[in-house]
Amino acid sequence: MDKEDFNKHIKEWIKQADYDMDTAEFIFSGARYSYAIFMCHLSIEKALKGLYIHILNEYPPKIHNLVYLVEKLKLSLPIDLQDFIVIINRVNIVTRYPDDLEKVLKKYDKNKAEILLKKSKEILKWIKTQL
Repeated sequence: MDKEDFNKHIKEWIKQADYDMDTAEFIFSGARYSYAIFMCHLSIEKALKGLYIHILNEYPPKIHNLVYLVEKLKLSLPIDLQDFIVIINRVNIVTRYPDDLEKVLKKYDKNKAEILLKKSKEILKWIKTQL
């Protein structure tokens, strides 16, 4: 892949990350909090994959593990964002494949989803500064 192709793919990943974050906000406004959280994870994942191409000059693996991507990229995230990556990565499994939907809905209520959404937007913004 040449530099022009890489840039095209990076822009596409970021465009999709932004779209997914907008979708998370939209879903949040409809009180579907677990799905809003899921979309936050997806947005961050796509932004990291754009950054993956930017830094490593290769296409990212087809994985969902944000911690792995951050480690592979050797990112020096601020401490609070490092902690958040671990949290949103763990929450993704619960919201993607819930064992008990009612438990998930109770655990990830409006307040928790709002916090995760806010922090997700913060990390998305940070990732973009690394491009």
